Amino acid sequence: MELSPRELALKAAQILSEKKASDIEILEIGDLTVLAEYFVICTGTSSTQVRSLAEELEFRLSELGIEPHHIEGHRSTSWVLLDYSSVVVHVFYKESREFYRLEHMWADAKRLDVPEQAQS
Repeated sequence: MELSPRELALKAAQILSEKKASDIEILEIGDLTVLAEYFVICTGTSSTQVRSLAEELEFRLSELGIEPHHIEGHRSTSWVLLDYSSVVVHVFYKESREFYRLEHMWADAKRLDVPEQAQS
């Protein structure tokens, strides 16, 4: 399945929401950097949930034929990064998200509205 970067970011947010991630944000960073078009950032409530969110996202996107180019922190309990080239997904444990403050580092980024169903 071929998804545009925007569609992929929204799909990732939906999958993470269905798995009960919290504080999901989509940052449109393509005008600010060559790193990616979008960052999807979310929080897990425990180290187990951080790992579970990352694994579920990887599995569900893989079912659509979308594979990450790189994964960082897969064994980590505080921050897992899944790099899908145009979309980079950050799954944080609460304290790590507060420490790294990516939303503040990328304060100039446009925010995409996360669909209602993806905010549950």
